Amino acid sequence: MRGFMYWFSLLCLLLVGRTAMAQSSGLRLKAEDEAACKQWVDEQMASMTLKQKVGQLFIHTVAPITTQANRKNIEQAVTEYGIGGLLFSGGDIQKQIQLTNYAQGLASTPLLITFDGEWGLAMRLKGTPSFPRNRILGCIENDSLIYEYGREVARQCREIGVQVNFAPVADVDNNPKNPVINTRSFGALPQQVARKVIAYCRGLEDGGVLSVCKHFPGHGDTETDSHKSLPVLNFSRARLDSIELRPFREAVEAGVGGMMVGHLNVPALGKKPASISPEIINGVLKQELGFRGLVFTDALEMKGISGNEAVCAQALIAGNDMVLAPRNLKRELAGVMSALKTGTLTEAAVDEKCRKVLTYKYILGLAKRKEISGEGIGRRLNRPETEDLMNRLKRAAVTVIKNQDDMLPLDLSVSETALLSLSLTLTEDYPFYRQLREVFPVTWIRANVDSLESIRRRLNPVQQVIIAIHTSKVAPYESLINQLAADKPVVLVCFDSSKTLEKLKDTMQKASAVVLAHTDVSDVQRYVADVLLGQQKADGRLSVPLAGLFPAGTGVTLDPDIPRHYCAKDLGMNPAVLSRLDSIALEGIEVGAYPGCHVLVLREGFPVYDKCFGKHTYEGNETVKEGDIYDLASLTKTTATLLAVMKLYDEGRFGLTDRISAYLPFLRGTNKADITIQDLLYHESGLPAYYPFYQEAVDLSSCKGGLFRKRPDAHHRIQVEPNLYACTDFSYKPEWVSRVPSADYPLQVAENLYIKKEFRQVVLDKIAEMPLKGRSYRYSCLNFILLKELVEAVSGTPMDVYLDSVFYKPMGLTHTAFQPLKRFKKEQIVPTVNEDFLRGGRLQGFVHDEAAAFLGGVSGNAGLFSSAHDVARICQLLLDRGVCGNKRYLTRATCDLFLKAKSKNSRRGLGFDKPNPDNPDKSPCAAEAPASVFGHTGFTGTCAWADPDNDIVFVFLCNRIYPRPFDRKNLMKYDIRTRMQQVIYQALTNLAE
Repeated sequence: MRGFMYWFSLLCLLLVGRTAMAQSSGLRLKAEDEAACKQWVDEQMASMTLKQKVGQLFIHTVAPITTQANRKNIEQAVTEYGIGGLLFSGGDIQKQIQLTNYAQGLASTPLLITFDGEWGLAMRLKGTPSFPRNRILGCIENDSLIYEYGREVARQCREIGVQVNFAPVADVDNNPKNPVINTRSFGALPQQVARKVIAYCRGLEDGGVLSVCKHFPGHGDTETDSHKSLPVLNFSRARLDSIELRPFREAVEAGVGGMMVGHLNVPALGKKPASISPEIINGVLKQELGFRGLVFTDALEMKGISGNEAVCAQALIAGNDMVLAPRNLKRELAGVMSALKTGTLTEAAVDEKCRKVLTYKYILGLAKRKEISGEGIGRRLNRPETEDLMNRLKRAAVTVIKNQDDMLPLDLSVSETALLSLSLTLTEDYPFYRQLREVFPVTWIRANVDSLESIRRRLNPVQQVIIAIHTSKVAPYESLINQLAADKPVVLVCFDSSKTLEKLKDTMQKASAVVLAHTDVSDVQRYVADVLLGQQKADGRLSVPLAGLFPAGTGVTLDPDIPRHYCAKDLGMNPAVLSRLDSIALEGIEVGAYPGCHVLVLREGFPVYDKCFGKHTYEGNETVKEGDIYDLASLTKTTATLLAVMKLYDEGRFGLTDRISAYLPFLRGTNKADITIQDLLYHESGLPAYYPFYQEAVDLSSCKGGLFRKRPDAHHRIQVEPNLYACTDFSYKPEWVSRVPSADYPLQVAENLYIKKEFRQVVLDKIAEMPLKGRSYRYSCLNFILLKELVEAVSGTPMDVYLDSVFYKPMGLTHTAFQPLKRFKKEQIVPTVNEDFLRGGRLQGFVHDEAAAFLGGVSGNAGLFSSAHDVARICQLLLDRGVCGNKRYLTRATCDLFLKAKSKNSRRGLGFDKPNPDNPDKSPCAAEAPASVFGHTGFTGTCAWADPDNDIVFVFLCNRIYPRPFDRKNLMKYDIRTRMQQVIYQALTNLAE
C-alpha cells in the first residue's frame, strides 16, 4: 500500500539527505519547490542558535483564553523559548483564532499549530461540527466515506490555522475494560482498524494536514489510563506483531506522515516506557517498520511519564522529533541543553530533528505568512456539505446485527404491527414512527413504567412488534420486552449506543432481528425506518464484540437492489431451464428492443427468477436495479383502476349490469346512457379505441403546415409514424395551458407545462358527444377513463388517493404511485422517451400516455408507475383470492367472478386480458399458458400475467419506446415476452431435465 500520501516523508528525507523509497501523494511539490524548500530551511537553520533549534522541537500547550496572563504565557514561550508549535486545549473558536494570529505574529519562525481532534474540531472547540466517534465509524464498510471524513476535518483545520491533527487513534480496542481508548478506536479487529486508519490519514493529508497515528505501539489491551499511571502490555512479540502493531505497521507502509508514541510499558519491545525508549522508537518504529515521518511524544504532563527526570531530553534521545506538552517548559528546555553538554544528546541529532520539523513547516504552507480570518467562521465550518457528510457517516454505520428467518425487510402485508418506543419524550421517537407510518399502518405505543400491564394487553393481539430504544434506562422494561420477544416476531432497534444493547442480552437472543443505529438523530431514525421497509441499504458491521453473543465483524447486508433468492427446484421449477430467460433478455437488448429490463417470476408467492438487465437508456450508464420504477402504461388498468372497481363492487356500491350513466350524470341523455359497467370492462361499449384529447389544448393555428405532415421540414422534426412527422414549434392555448404553475394551472403535464383542472371536463364532454361504433368488442382506453370517473363518483375520493389508502400502503407497495415525482427521486424512475413532440423533452416521471398526461397524470387507462416487485405483489393478491399477508382486501367471491369471467365476443375478461387458445398466433400469451391466466400488457413495454392453475406470476418491465415510440417494435417482432413465458412453462414441465 506504499505510495499514496508520502509527500511529507519524501521531502523530509530528500532535504535531510537520506535515501527514501519512491513514494507519491496528493501534495507533491515540483522540483523547483523542493529547491525553494531547502533554501528556506537552510536560511532558518542559519539564523538559529542551538537553543533556538532545541526550542523548535517543543510543542507548548495553552488554553484558548484571551487573558493578559495567557497572552504573556504565549509571548514567553514563543519569544524567549522559541518553541516550534502550539497545542490549544478546549475552548472558544474565535479566541483560538485570535491567539493563533497573535502567536504567529510573535514568532520569527512560524509555529506549527497542532490540534487534538479525534472526532473533529468538536472534540476541543464549542460550536463546531461533531462527527461520530471512531467506534461507530468502524462499523462502516465503505472506506471512501472515512477518507471523505478525513478530508473534511483537514478543511476545517486549515480554516482555523491548524497544520497537524493528533489523530487517528490506531489502537485496537480489544479490552472492554480499557478506561481511556474504547470508543476512540476504530474497533477490535486489527485489519479493520488498519483500513480505517489509512483511509482517514489519507483524507487528512490529501487535505493538507499532517495526520498523527497514536498511541504507538498500541494502547488497546490495557486496563490502565496513561493519564494517571503507566500501563503495562505484558505480551509476547508475536502477539504484539499480530494485533497491537498491525495497524501502525500498515499505516507506515501506506506512507502516513506522523506518529505519536504512547506512555506504555511494553517489556517485549524495550525496557523503558515506549515514549522514552530508544529500543522502541529508533529500533522498532524507525528501523524495523521503516518510519521516516515526524515522531511526537504523547503529552509529557501525563502521570504515566511525567515522573521521569529530564523527560524531554530522554524522549529526544530515544528518537522523538517533537515533545508535546511538558509540564515545565523552562526546566525541560534546560534539561535538553544539559544533555547536549554531557553528550548524551548530540548537536547533530538536534540539527537533524530541527531540519525535519522546518521541512514539514514549509510543506504545510507555513513559509507564507497568512492571517486566519475569524469572520464567518461558524458558517465556513458548518456548511450544508458538512452536515450531509455527517449524516451519510451515521447512516452508513447502521448495523443489522441479526436477521433471523429474513425478518427484515418487514413483511408490510402483515396487519397489526406495533411500534413500542422506549424514550424519555414523545418527540424523541416521532421521526421513526412518522417514516414508518408513511408507508404502512403501525400502532404507536410509548412505554411507561406505570402502565406496563396495560401495554401488554394492547400488544397481545398484534402480529409483529418493533421495539425502538431511545434511552439507556431500559431496566424497568426488560421483563416486558423479553416476554414480547419470546411470544412473537420482534425487531429490536437501538437508537442508543451498543452499551445499551449489552443490557438486553436475553432480548437480543429471542428477537427476530436486531438493529444498532448508534444515535437517534432524526435523519438516522428516518433512514432506519426505510431500512426496515426495504427502501434503503444497511451494510454496517460491528466494530467490537457485543454482549458475548455477536463477535466483531457481525452484520447482515440488507440491499433493496439485491433480491432474496429462493430455490426454484424446491418450488417445482427447473432452475437450469429458467436460466434460459437470461439469453432472451440479453437478446432483447442486443436487437434494440429495449435498453434494459427487469424480469420477475413468482411461484407460490416466492421469487424463483428475479434479474435485471441492461441500462436505463442506450447512451447512459445507469444500470437497471431492483427498485427501479417504470411507466406501466395500460398495465395501470389492472394494477390500479380494476382494483378500485373490484373493491367497490365487493362492497355492494354498484352492480356490473348497472348503467354507467346512473353514476356519471354527464352521460345521461346521450348515446352512452345505456352502456353498462360490464360493457366498459369487456371493452364492448362501442367507444372508439383512441381520441387525441390533447389537441383541444393545442393552438392549431400556430402549427405551420398543420400539426402533422408526411415529410419532415423545419417545423416538423420529430417522427411519430413511418410516414408522419409532428410539429415541434406550436403553441398551447393559454386558456388551458401555462408554462408556470399557479392556482389556476395546478396540474403538471411535464417539465414546465401545467394545465387547468377544468380540462378534465373537456375530455368528458368529448367522450359524451362522440359517436359509437357498434357494441362489439373494441379495445378502448376511453372505457377505463370512464371507470376512473365511476370510482371517484362512488367513493367520493380521488382514485389515486383511494388506491393508496385502501391497497398500496396497507400492502406495503413502496414503489407504486401516480405522479411519482411527488414521492420519488427522478433517478429512481426509468426514462420513457427521450424527446416527446407534445411536451418538448424527455419524459422521466411523467406519464407517456397523452390522455392521462392532460388529465394531470391520474387516469383510469394509464398513469401508474411501479416496480416489478410491487406489480407482482398485486398479482399475487389476486391469485390468493384477495388476501395479502394476513389481511383480506377483497372477498373470494369477487376475485373468482372477475378472474374467471370471460366475454362471449372476445378473449377479454372483466377488465383483464386473457390468452386466446382458439387463435394462439393472436394471443398475448405463450401457447402453453392455460386459459385461466389473466393480466395485461402496456404500450411502454410492460406486462404482468398471473396463472391460478400453477400459482405463477410473470412480470416484465422495460422502456421499449425509448428513445422514441414510432420505430420501437422489436419487443413484439422478436416475441420477447411470449418466449419468456414459454420458458417459464417449460421449467415447470421439465423439472427433471
